[in-house]
Order: sequence, then structure tokens, then C-alpha cells
Amino acid sequence: MSIYVGNLPFEVEEDNLNEVFAEYGKVKRVYMPVDRDTGRRRGFGFVEMETSAQEDSAITALDGAEWMGKQLKVNKARERENRSSYGGGGGGGRGDRRNSRY
Repeated sequence: MSIYVGNLPFEVEEDNLNEVFAEYGKVKRVYMPVDRDTGRRRGFGFVEMETSAQEDSAITALDGAEWMGKQLKVNKARERENRSSYGGGGGGGRGDRRNSRY
């Protein structure tokens, strides 16, 4: 399982998160997504710790805590939803549009 960490200042680096969460146990991995177009951090990240007890301890201590001028949002990360490779809703099922009145 991993921890979602939201409302991060954009200047935060993975090492910064690692340092904060290391106070609650061994950090296995830190991931901070970047925007594809700008290359800028997106203001949230994910932290994986060695045990769920360590994760629970970090969540309890850090959710709502102020850090670098922002109030952190820290909770268990939800499983990523399966998305189709088409990117936006499903197809319409109207068939061949060349012979359609639409």
C-alpha cells in the first residue's frame, strides 16, 4: 500500500518527502508526478513505507499538518482506476458514421 500526500508546495523534491516520512519508519519509495506539458511537479506525491503500521503512524501524524506554508492532505492511496487507452469516455456505438444522419 502507499500513502497519498497532497497539497504540496511545487518546490518540494522527493528527498524532502523522504526526510519527513523517515521520522515514522523506513521509506521504500517516493514518487512525485510531473505535468507532461510543463515538466512542473503537480503538487502531490506518493510514499511507500516498509510496514502498514509505519504508514498509519505517518498518516495520523501528518494529515492536516502545516509544512512549508501549506496544510498537508495525507491518507491511504486508492488503487489506480483502469483507464482505456482512448483517453476520454467510451465509444458511441453508432457504427459507420458515413451512412449516418447524425
